[in-house]
Amino acid sequence: MVLWRTVRAVPGWILALALGLVLLVLPWAGLDFSASRQIQLTLILALVVSGLNLSLGYAGELALGQAAMYASGAYIAGLLSKAGHTDILVQLLVAGLGALAVGVVTGIPGLRLGSWSLAMTSFFLVLLVPDVLAIFPRATGGRNGLSGIQSPTLFGTLLDGTGFYLVISVVAILWFAVLRNIVTSRHGIALRVLKQSPVLAASTGISVFRMKLLAYALGAIPAGLAGALFANLDLYVSPEAFSFTFATTVLSASILGGSASVYGALVGAAVMQFGPNQSSGFQQYALVFTGVFLVVGGVLLTGGLARVCRVLVTRLDRMAQPEVNTVATGTGPAPNIPPYKGATLRIRDVSKAFGGNQALKDVSLEALPGTVTALIGPNGSGKTTLLNMVCGFYRTDSGEITLDGAPLHGLTSDGVARAGVARTFQTPNIPAGVTVLEAVASGRYTGHRTSVLAAVLRTPRFRRVRHEDLREAERMLALVGLDHLRDTEAVSLPLGMRRLLEVARALIDAPGVLLLDEAASGLDEHEVERLASLIRQIRDAGGTVVLVEHNFRLVLALADDIAVLAHGQLITTGPPEAIERDPRVLSEYLGVDPAPTAAHTSTDRMTGAATSGENT
Repeated sequence: MVLWRTVRAVPGWILALALGLVLLVLPWAGLDFSASRQIQLTLILALVVSGLNLSLGYAGELALGQAAMYASGAYIAGLLSKAGHTDILVQLLVAGLGALAVGVVTGIPGLRLGSWSLAMTSFFLVLLVPDVLAIFPRATGGRNGLSGIQSPTLFGTLLDGTGFYLVISVVAILWFAVLRNIVTSRHGIALRVLKQSPVLAASTGISVFRMKLLAYALGAIPAGLAGALFANLDLYVSPEAFSFTFATTVLSASILGGSASVYGALVGAAVMQFGPNQSSGFQQYALVFTGVFLVVGGVLLTGGLARVCRVLVTRLDRMAQPEVNTVATGTGPAPNIPPYKGATLRIRDVSKAFGGNQALKDVSLEALPGTVTALIGPNGSGKTTLLNMVCGFYRTDSGEITLDGAPLHGLTSDGVARAGVARTFQTPNIPAGVTVLEAVASGRYTGHRTSVLAAVLRTPRFRRVRHEDLREAERMLALVGLDHLRDTEAVSLPLGMRRLLEVARALIDAPGVLLLDEAASGLDEHEVERLASLIRQIRDAGGTVVLVEHNFRLVLALADDIAVLAHGQLITTGPPEAIERDPRVLSEYLGVDPAPTAAHTSTDRMTGAATSGENT
C-alpha cells in the first residue's frame, strides 16, 4: 500500500505526459508500418470520439453529428491540398474552423427544438452526407470520392511517414491537453451540472441552450482536425468513410471507453480499432459488431472502462487509508456571513392553472431584506408551484413578480437566477463526478465569468477566479459544517448533508433572494440547529429569505412573517404568534379542530401534524 500511495501522489497529468512521450518515440523503437498505421487511425478515431464525449458525457446531449464534422474537415483539407495549399497547419486550422461552423449551424436548430431533436437532427445529417457530396461532383468527386490530394508539408518541408506520424501524435496530445483543461475547469463542472439536470443548471444561472451549444460546437473541432489528418493519411477521401456505420463506431467507442472521461475516448478508440477492425468480416457485419460493443459498454459496463478503473482506484485508496472517515461531523466554529444587500421580492395577484387544475389563484406575497418570510400549507397547496413561478420555470397566467421593482415574470429561469434569485430543491440535486467543494463552487459560475480560452491557457485571470471560487466554497462549507468533506464525492453524502450542501451552493454568490424549499427535511437535530443558525445569519446580514417548510416549530422560531396557502389560495398572513392561533391555519394546515381550546394547544403538539412532502 505504500507503493500505491506513492503512485497516487503523482499528478495525473504527469502520467498522461509520460504516455504521450512514449507515443512520440515509438517510431524509433522499431515500430513497423502496420502497427504505425493502426496507431494513427486510433488517434484519429480518438479525436472524433473525444468530441462526442464532450457533448454526451459532460453535457448529457446525445448527437451523432461528429461524423458529418469529420467529413467536412476531411473534404476541406482535401480541397485545400488540390488547390496547392499543402501545409498541414493551414489545413488543420481551416478544417477545425469549418467543422466548428458546421457544429454551430446544425446545433442551433436541434437544440432550439429541445428534447431528442439534436440527436435526430444529427442522425439525419450523417445520412445526408453522401447526397450532399453528390450534388457537387466536380469539386468533391461525388460518390466516387476525392482523389488527387497531394502529400502534406510542414513549413515547406515534405512530410514522410514518420513525420506525419509525429504530426498526428502531437495534434492528439495537444487536443487531449486542451480537453483536460476544459473539463477540469469551472466550465467542466458547469457541464456536469447541466448533465445532471437542466433545471438545476438554469437555477444557478447557466443558460441551458448556450452551454449545450458550446459543448456540441467545441466537440466539432477535434472531429474537423481528425478529418484533415485522415485525408492526408491516404491522400484519398470517400463518402463511405463517413457513413452511419462510422457514426455508430464513434458512439460505441465513447460508451465502451467511458463518455464522461477525458482519456476514455482514447481507450474506446483503441478497443474498436485494434479489435473488430482486425476482423476480415468487420465491414460486412460492422453494425453487428458495433451493436455488441454498445450493449457491452452501455449495459454490462455502465460508465465504460473508465468507470471500472475509477472503482478499482477507489477501492485501493480505501485499502491504503482505512482510517479515513468520510462522514464525520465538522466541529469547528462556523464563520460569520459578511453584510450584503438583499432584494425585495413582490408577488402580486399571481394565478396559474394546469389544464383544468387551478394550482394558484390571486396569490400575493412580499419578502423584504433582513427578514425570513415563511410559506406554509398542506400538501398540494401550491407552495412549490409558486417558487417555480418566481424562478421562471413556469409562466404566470396573470399577475406580476418583481425583484426590487424589476419584473421577473418575463425572464427565463437562468435570467431570474442571474438577477439574484437562488433556491434549493425538495429533492437535493447534486451532479455526479464532482467533489463537495466543486459542487458548491458551481454556484459562482455565472456571477464571475472567465472564457473557455482562458481555461485552456490557464491565464492569470482564470487562476484568480478559480482561487476565489475555491476560497468562497470553503467558507460556505464551513458555514454549513461540511468543510471536513471538501474532497468527498458530493453524491455519496447522506440526504441531510446533501441538503446542507445545496444551501451552501445557493448562498455562495450572495443572492438577493434565497428560496429554501424544505431545506430541513431529512436533517438530524444537530443539522437543523446548524441550518437555523445559518438562516438567522443570512437575515441578520441583510439577506432576503423565503422559507417553505413543514417543520412548524422551525418556522415559528425563524419566521418574521408567515403566509399560509390552502387549495392554491392565500388564506392568511401574519407574524408567528398570530398564525399559530389562527383557526383557519389550525384546520387547513395542522388538521386540528379549531375549537376555542385549540387556540391554547401547545406548539409541540401542533408540529406533530405538519409532515413533509410538497407534491405541487
